Amino acid sequence: MTMLDRMRRHKNILKWSLAVVVLTFILLYIPDFVTPTTGTGAAPGEVVADVGGHEVTAGEFQQRYISQIQAYRNQLGGSINTSLLRQLGVDQQILNQMIEEQVALIEADRNGIRVTDDELAQQIMSIPGLQENGQFIGEARYQQLLQSQNPPMTTSQFEEGLRRSLIVDKLRAALTDWMAVPESDLEREYAQRNDKVKLQVVALTADRFRDKVTVNDADIAAHFQSHSAEYRRGEQRKIKYLLLDREQARQQVAVPPTDVQRYYNDNIQQYQTPEQVRASHILLETAGKSDADVRKRAEEVLKQVKSGADFAELAKKTSEDKGSAANGGDLDYFGRGRMVPEFEQAAFSMQPGQISDLVKSQFGYHIIKVVDKKAGATRSLDEVRPQIQQQLAMELADQRITQQARDLEKRINDPGDLDTIAKELGATVQESGLFQREDPVPGLGVTPQVSQEAFTLTDKQVSKAIASSRGPVFITVSEKKDPYVPKLDEVKDRVREDLIRQRAAELSSQRASAIATSLKSAPNFAAAAKAQGFEARDTELIARNAALPDNIGVSPEVDKVAFALPVNAVSDPIKTSDGTVIVRVIEKDPVTPEEFRKAKEAFRAELLNERRGRFFNAYMAKAKDKLTIEVNSDVVQRVVALYQL
Repeated sequence: MTMLDRMRRHKNILKWSLAVVVLTFILLYIPDFVTPTTGTGAAPGEVVADVGGHEVTAGEFQQRYISQIQAYRNQLGGSINTSLLRQLGVDQQILNQMIEEQVALIEADRNGIRVTDDELAQQIMSIPGLQENGQFIGEARYQQLLQSQNPPMTTSQFEEGLRRSLIVDKLRAALTDWMAVPESDLEREYAQRNDKVKLQVVALTADRFRDKVTVNDADIAAHFQSHSAEYRRGEQRKIKYLLLDREQARQQVAVPPTDVQRYYNDNIQQYQTPEQVRASHILLETAGKSDADVRKRAEEVLKQVKSGADFAELAKKTSEDKGSAANGGDLDYFGRGRMVPEFEQAAFSMQPGQISDLVKSQFGYHIIKVVDKKAGATRSLDEVRPQIQQQLAMELADQRITQQARDLEKRINDPGDLDTIAKELGATVQESGLFQREDPVPGLGVTPQVSQEAFTLTDKQVSKAIASSRGPVFITVSEKKDPYVPKLDEVKDRVREDLIRQRAAELSSQRASAIATSLKSAPNFAAAAKAQGFEARDTELIARNAALPDNIGVSPEVDKVAFALPVNAVSDPIKTSDGTVIVRVIEKDPVTPEEFRKAKEAFRAELLNERRGRFFNAYMAKAKDKLTIEVNSDVVQRVVALYQL
């Protein structure tokens, strides 16, 4: 476990509350990597989600989003970027996390669960990152640490987040502390997860047989006829809608220069780059060790450094900060307030190329090499004026169209009113194409709220204003289409592909059956497979649910057979989701009684935590189902678009 891992205390990236995320980086180092773009953003008070009457605001979401991607950055370094965050759906994960947290807080309140001020204070005093030599660092440094976050935090913001986290912990304990793990379950589950086998794998994937498959129109028609239910399409609807276009509204807004100046002055910290140092270090930790012994070792390393030894190589070999050792001790650039005081004072007092003497901190002895320094700078108003104008224009436009939507709600009662209002506004009532409940809405894109409302409205009913990524929208259903089985021509390409894959899998199974006997009786499994035109690939010792070679991936079917076979046995053909597999067991490594004895208590805690987690999640899912939850995805998108890695 690395030094930063120990400071985090938690390995999971997504947590219930902002307080936990903050603790992942408050202690030592936070890179300045989240850069505001020229996006439009969202006003802090805008509502991201309404959970049973309790609002989650854009400001809260923004704080959580930035904190979360900083936690990712700490774990993954330079490999994390905006594209990867989108692929992972981090914004939706965080939004769901915040909704679930709010559901838990509502449930806790319903059950009378509270956290007192004394309990909160005790928790703050016990946070390792807020201690020095076993004592609380004091109110002034506490506030300074919170203000150094990006974006800055007030003590009330941090403490409210921590209070929420403690309330959720109390609720979880109240619901799950009664649970235990029976001894029989413990041993069986440990073996299930830790028994290992080494295999030779011959994969006859369906793709290898595609070129041997031919299908004609009659085949396709017959397959469609016998599998028509698989191609059934769900209910579809078409809507007419009146959109209050956010972008058009923004273009009509003129932002007074005084507002731009005021925003710049009030948010000057956003545009400042503080003095920064880039340094590398070698750390020898003192926790649980003799201070004198560690200091002696550190002095020996320092002597090597001062004698001209390669700093990066020494860091890789000797540094106990595993998070930076692999990079030659490199910590990248950091500003004041990001390191513990002793480290910061030494680093900022040195010039590039200089190497410190031993620096003692709460973590141990550091040897610091300063690589580069950057002077602080502030971007001028002229540099950021377009960004501020665009953001303020969008905020004003949002305020105007939101108020306009509220006013129009009082006047729109039937579909004809949409045309009347559109004419007044110089707009057009548009009509979408047909879409299913889970589809994007043609013309509006991915807007779950619109889709949900479209399948709820009755004939000639008009919705209230619904938030969409393009602005508030009023809708009415213009056409309904009941579920139906499409004609073959509508799905012919899909049917052809399904039939080819099915027949390729059948050929795979037939070929596997034909070669299985020779593979079972052969003295050399790999040679016999090669003689049949296939390659036997060896695995390492693997546990269940490990990915198998040749794109087989995780296969429960193979696991079930392989772990039941004795050493040197060859399986019958095993059908998988992508073809057929034959395996030979090379070696088995079952859990020994001694291994289980040593791991027993730690595994008991792990398994118990998993089961409590599942129970708690199931309980909270039912609690969530009882609440009305409304999400404004466009506000989320505007917050996320404002930041790039």
